[in-house]
Amino acid sequence: MIEDVIDKCPRIETERLVLRKWEERDLEGLVQMNADPLVMEFFPAVMSRQDSERMFERLIAKQVKYGFGTPVVEERASGRFLGLCGLGIPTYPEPLPFDPCVEIGWWLIPDAWGRGIAQEASRIWLRFGFETLCLNEVVSFTSAVNRRSEKVMQKLGMVRDASEDFDHPLIEEGHPLRRHVLYRLSKEKYLEREDG
Repeated sequence: MIEDVIDKCPRIETERLVLRKWEERDLEGLVQMNADPLVMEFFPAVMSRQDSERMFERLIAKQVKYGFGTPVVEERASGRFLGLCGLGIPTYPEPLPFDPCVEIGWWLIPDAWGRGIAQEASRIWLRFGFETLCLNEVVSFTSAVNRRSEKVMQKLGMVRDASEDFDHPLIEEGHPLRRHVLYRLSKEKYLEREDG
């Protein structure tokens, strides 16, 4: 199903944003963002340049394979890299309890926070996921202490069932970020919100 639309992942421009595929020029923005302690507050550690380069390679590989890979968010007026937001397919070495899935996620520089950017971009990608990719469900998850991301999930109409909260397999036991919350949005719920 996803393979059928591999070339249809759009470049989308809004009044203030450009949502697009990854390009080589985005590496420096990713390196800087991943080295920022504020951005990485809910991750185990800031990332070295080498870690960010590996992440960049994975994002490009997913983009080639699926046609998307949590795309870039760029400021339209300046062309500045703001981060990433959109659909992705988690590919961790250990499976998540709810695999296989398509996730919506966001990761933005602090200057982009509090401006509704994650919500604006996510709404566009949810529409793409449900209407173009014909997905039945999109999930999102974050550390249980990341209230900011959880609020975005709620504003998007996503629903949490606390019985589905889980320990992230890549975070060591006893680490304060290990426990994660899972939110889901079904196509049916999405369409109800769009029609309502």
